[in-house]
Amino acid sequence: MSDFKGKVALVTGGSSGIGATVAKALGARGAHVAIVASSSVAKAAPVVDAVNATGGTARAYAADVRDEVAVTALLDQVVADFGGLDILVNAAGVFEPSPIGDTASDTMNRMVDINLKGTWNCLQAAVPHLKARGRGKVLNFASVAGTIGVKGFAVYCASKAAIVMMTRVAGAELAPFGINVNAVAPGNTETPMNEALRTAPEMAEVLDGMRRMTPSGITFSKPEEIAGAALYLLSDAARPVFGTTLVIDEGISAAIG
Repeated sequence: MSDFKGKVALVTGGSSGIGATVAKALGARGAHVAIVASSSVAKAAPVVDAVNATGGTARAYAADVRDEVAVTALLDQVVADFGGLDILVNAAGVFEPSPIGDTASDTMNRMVDINLKGTWNCLQAAVPHLKARGRGKVLNFASVAGTIGVKGFAVYCASKAAIVMMTRVAGAELAPFGINVNAVAPGNTETPMNEALRTAPEMAEVLDGMRRMTPSGITFSKPEEIAGAALYLLSDAARPVFGTTLVIDEGISAAIG
């Protein structure tokens, strides 16, 4: 696996789920990691402790990615603390149902503001610092739901499809500056967010249906498997990769039935 020794990485959504797993993996491979939680530094502290316990270097931060001013201040602080920026991981996101004709406007706004605008705000604020380095890596988080339709989740699907296109454009636009912008699009992944779905007896029928539609037969990928793909896209080995979205979904989007 690639060495990230001395690289400075900022991970939004780094206090839990796949973001936390990516942050830990980067720290274990020598990166200095700024782990960003949405509301409080305390939320990021356990991941910081985990990174530092394995010999890595991490600090906790908090910022609402919806707030452009807060995000700019965050990037400036991280650069001041670590001396620069090499890697941005946009893992902050929310997932909620949005049935058409029965979705509150605040639900729609929250997903668009965090998933789409939040990613944009972080990209905007990070790029001047990456250009100052003369290189850089950006990893956005899309979803398999941004490549196929999922009934009842129109807004989430739309927000993640927008990330796919944002990644394509940014990948081409920033390539001349030595900045690789790519994305991962996970499918169902084993995280605290879906623990009840995976373990509650009353969800057994739903799980059976999900298993039948998953070609690999493995309904939930492991966060470490997503992190492995993320590390490739953030590594020097991905030097020629620009604007790509890597779908990691156990084959769901490859076949019907």
